[in-house]
Amino acid sequence: MKIGIDLDGVVIDSETTFRTYEEIYSVEELNGKCIINSEEPKFQQRYDWTEEESKRFVDKYFLEVSKNSGLMSGFVPVYKKLKEQGHEFVVITARGGFLKEMKDDAIRVLDENGISFDKYYWMTDDKLEACQKENVDIMIDDDHRIIKKLNDNGIKTLYFRDTNLKKLEESELMHEVNNWGDVYRYICNNK
Repeated sequence: MKIGIDLDGVVIDSETTFRTYEEIYSVEELNGKCIINSEEPKFQQRYDWTEEESKRFVDKYFLEVSKNSGLMSGFVPVYKKLKEQGHEFVVITARGGFLKEMKDDAIRVLDENGISFDKYYWMTDDKLEACQKENVDIMIDDDHRIIKKLNDNGIKTLYFRDTNLKKLEESELMHEVNNWGDVYRYICNNK
């Protein structure tokens, strides 16, 4: 099976770290400026921050978050088992598009953990195009908008949903997973 895979929030636990630093920034620098939609995965849609406030957050915390984020719990053993079974992994991520150094830091984290994927698409805004080009059998992502777009175009997905993110109705093309054990079970049962 050819598996497309996002990095942030799926392989690298950066989304949880981002939310922590978003709250610190909101409380300490913006007097607790409120969340407007806690189901959104990205800070730009979660908070009612001005463009300048968002830029200050990026400048102050993006690289720090990247450097303080490790791999998702359970990823390494499941990845190794799936590779032993012959599955191919294609990274399709926007990482590196916002700050090039974040791509470099992801490579460092993967290298430190002995992880090497079969192919990489960095700085990719249109994951649909990459999935179609690679003819992936399934894509694993944590952004409900990307999941919906892929499903609308006939691509099977695993929605790696953190507990606070938007709930989607499961279908023939979309199954929700919450950890790497769920991913392993799904892939082994649907070869």
